[in-house]
Amino acid sequence: MKNLLKRRVLIPVFTIVILFTGTSFKSDFFEIAKQIEIFTTLFKELNMNYVDETNPGELMDNAIKNMLNELDPYTRFYNEQDVEAERIKRTGDYTGVGASIRTLKDKLIVIEPYKDYPADKAGLKAGDEIIKIDGVDLSTYKDDASNLLKGVPNSEFQVTYMRQGKTNTAKIKRSEIEIDAVPHFSMIDDKTGYIVLKKFNSKASSQTGYALKDLKAQGAERIILDLRGNPGGLLREAVNVVNLFVPSGQLVVTTKSKVKKYNKTYYTKNEPIDTEIPVVVLINGRSASASEIVSGTLQDLDRGVIVGSRSFGKGLVQRPKKLTYGTQLKVTISRYYTPSGRCIQALDYWNKDDKGNAVRVKQKDYNAFKTKNGRKVFDGGGVFPDEALENTKNSAITNALLGSQSVFDFATKYYYSNKIDDINTFKFTDKDFSDFKNYVRSSDFSFETETEKSLAKALEIAKTENLDDDIKRDYNTLINNLNNSKTSAIDENKTQLIGLLTDEIVKRYVYREGLYEYYKVHNAEIKKANEILSKPNKYESYLK
Repeated sequence: MKNLLKRRVLIPVFTIVILFTGTSFKSDFFEIAKQIEIFTTLFKELNMNYVDETNPGELMDNAIKNMLNELDPYTRFYNEQDVEAERIKRTGDYTGVGASIRTLKDKLIVIEPYKDYPADKAGLKAGDEIIKIDGVDLSTYKDDASNLLKGVPNSEFQVTYMRQGKTNTAKIKRSEIEIDAVPHFSMIDDKTGYIVLKKFNSKASSQTGYALKDLKAQGAERIILDLRGNPGGLLREAVNVVNLFVPSGQLVVTTKSKVKKYNKTYYTKNEPIDTEIPVVVLINGRSASASEIVSGTLQDLDRGVIVGSRSFGKGLVQRPKKLTYGTQLKVTISRYYTPSGRCIQALDYWNKDDKGNAVRVKQKDYNAFKTKNGRKVFDGGGVFPDEALENTKNSAITNALLGSQSVFDFATKYYYSNKIDDINTFKFTDKDFSDFKNYVRSSDFSFETETEKSLAKALEIAKTENLDDDIKRDYNTLINNLNNSKTSAIDENKTQLIGLLTDEIVKRYVYREGLYEYYKVHNAEIKKANEILSKPNKYESYLK
């Protein structure tokens, strides 16, 4: 009777909420209520009757996250620990060891120690494998081991780690960590300023503005804004970064949603720093979201020249929604559109292939739009650069090598095998590239192409039809040819792979700060940007 009363009370409460959320949701109410009741019953029976002990919190966490995976990669449920991680992303401030860490099976891998922060001071280096934290063996630790690195400022703990097959220990004292949105800015020559904007946290526009003012004071008459590898962040910060270069009152981005209150237009509100200074924006396939708002808007307004390779193509906007017990839902609420009216979303998460993967918008389905000066730009596939550099475009083999950590692991091996006295003279040679190929061959790297998957499927079907004896020899020949082709693919992408390997190796010797200094002398995209900026007529020709 008590449970029945609860249910009777619950439904009117739901109804009140639904009345305020729109008719489309109201019409689905019975189905939603039905499914919630089914799930509640199932969850109770499962936890009460399953043969082994269950962890209700873990089961629910997995259930919710797997449900949301069916929608898009950006609609996410955050438990209490996840909420803290998101706060760090937004602000760039936390207490910890000051290093980029990746969880890999039963250990933590140091990806990049930040110069002069606790991990660096304790002697940890990229490639170190942390296996114990204060005596806790990570191989048997069930929760997120990276949380063990966080704690109260000035608290000390001991790590045990593996380096080149040897076990080491180190004492680390936690400290307040501030992650800059702009990790580097400087003059490339007496007239060209260079600004690296790595993320759109709450400091992005203020730090970019400070860098711009400082460089102008040093004599900068033109600017290279580097957004390569910038995954995005806060939309309002993207608007404010655009505002540094365009007047107040300029439309930057429009969002459109099925919920009317989320339909918004964002205009610049502040006085700009410089509306005339020539700007080149660098992007690549890992420039996403807020990076695409900045690069796409400056392109639409003919306010800057875009150089590099096509950006990622994320035209979706998320908003956090607080849930109970300190949890949150970050939900995709709208699409965004740049001033020309284009949405650069590349993947269609509402239409999936037979493997459940989102379908990429085909080039034949792109729509043309016009910039302020009448230049053609397109939607559907990210921001296309005005000057495309093919060697910066990630291929399938490049992505596979990066995903397998082959580039990272080879850089670790190289660092411990080679001494470099002057990093500015460093050059990744043909012999080094040959060593890399041999390393890949001897590792457990595997790369399955779509062609291989299709052939394997065809062979399975042939077996069911008793035809496999007739085609197996031809199948093996095709697979052998494909493997030879994959080896050739590494050579075909040599230029780009050398660039990625060079970046990873340089960071080992002189940290990220040194990498940006190295870029100013050696990087192909920066050289091309500077070439465009140094010739006013050429710069203007891109914008007409």
